[in-house]
Amino acid sequence: MEQALMIGLYAAPAFLLLMTVELIGYRLDKDPRTPRVGFSARDTATSLSIYAIGRIVKPLGKFIELPIVAFAAALAPHTLSSSRWWVWAVAILLADLAYYAKHRMDHRIRLFWAAHSVHHSSQHFNLSTAVRLPWLIPGSFLAGVVDIPLALLGIPAWMIFVSQSIVLLYQYPIHTERIDRLPRAVEYVFNTPSHHRVHHGANNPYLDRNYGGILIIWDRIFDSYAEETERVRYGLTKNIDTFNPLKANYHEFTSLLRDIRGARTWRGRIGYVVQPPGWRESETAEQQPGVPVSA
Repeated sequence: MEQALMIGLYAAPAFLLLMTVELIGYRLDKDPRTPRVGFSARDTATSLSIYAIGRIVKPLGKFIELPIVAFAAALAPHTLSSSRWWVWAVAILLADLAYYAKHRMDHRIRLFWAAHSVHHSSQHFNLSTAVRLPWLIPGSFLAGVVDIPLALLGIPAWMIFVSQSIVLLYQYPIHTERIDRLPRAVEYVFNTPSHHRVHHGANNPYLDRNYGGILIIWDRIFDSYAEETERVRYGLTKNIDTFNPLKANYHEFTSLLRDIRGARTWRGRIGYVVQPPGWRESETAEQQPGVPVSA
C-alpha cells in the first residue's frame, strides 16, 4: 500500500517537467493546419490545485478501500509470489481489466460519476488534465469491488495497489493533443492519445467510449470502442464553468444530493444513485444516455 502511495508522490516532478515541455511545444507550434484547444492558465491552475489537495487527502480514501481488498486476499486459498515475473504480468493485466470495469462503472453509475466527473470537467486536454482526479467523494470507494477477484486469485493486496498505480501512470502521457496517431499495430492494442481524446469528448459519437487504461482491446472486446473521426469537444455535456477546485470536485455530488432530496419515491432516490447520469425519476421505460464528457 505504501509503495502505491509513494509512486504518485515521486512521479510529481516528472509530471511538472512533461507539462512544461508540452507547454513549450504549444508555444512554438504555430501551424494553422493543426488547430488545438491547448492550454488555459486558469484551467491548468485548477487541475494542479485539485491534484495537490488530492495528494493530501486521497490516502484516506485508499485506506477505506484497503480493507475490502485485504479481506478478499485473506480468503484466497493461496498467495502468489511477487518474486516471479509472470505474477507481475498477470497482476498488471488483470488490474488493467479491473480498471476498465471500474472506469465503465464510473460513467454508467451516477454515484461513481459524482466522483469521476471532475476528471472530465476541463474543456482542455493536456497533461494537466491528467492529474485532475477526484478525492473523498462518499461511496466512491465501493468501486473497489472490481479488485476482489484479483485478491481471491492470490495476488497480494499491496501488489494490486501497485499494479493500479502502474495502470494510472501509463495514462498520464496520453492526455495530450501534441501526439497524433501512432503506428496501426500500437493503435489497435494500446490506449493512445487519439483513443483517449475520444474518451474525453462531449460530442457524439464519443460519449461513453474508450474506457481502457493501458489496453484498448478491452473496448474492442466489450463494444465500447470509438475511432477519432472528427474534432473532439472536451468537457461535460453541461459544463460547470468554474475554476474553484472544491466546486469542481464536488459539483456533481451536490447535484446528486439535490436530485435525491427532490425525488418523490424511494425508487427515484435509489435510481438517482445507481442509474446512469442523466436518468430522471419519471423515466421508467427508457434510460437516457450518460452525461459524461470524460479517466
